[in-house]
Amino acid sequence: MPDQTIFHSRTIALGDAPVGFRGYIVALDATVASGAGLPGPELERRLLELGFVEGAKVELLHQGLLGGDPIAVRVAASTIALRRREAMAVVASAGESVP
Repeated sequence: MPDQTIFHSRTIALGDAPVGFRGYIVALDATVASGAGLPGPELERRLLELGFVEGAKVELLHQGLLGGDPIAVRVAASTIALRRREAMAVVASAGESVP
């Protein structure tokens, strides 16, 4: 679990972000991604393999029509589809650069 002191008031779980959100990844916290269907360590590993690493630029591009699931996320130069419950494990901060 990431150090809670790194979370600022401007951080948001990517699963809660609106379409058009732009920012960067602050941390991964699979303990809050309930119902993701994978154990926490496996979900974190999968997200890391997909490029969800600390400091990477992230943008929420699109969401599904029914219930807003899945979402299309651009991370670095790739576009990836995620379920919102999986995206809850990605903690992001609004803005264009890492402070």
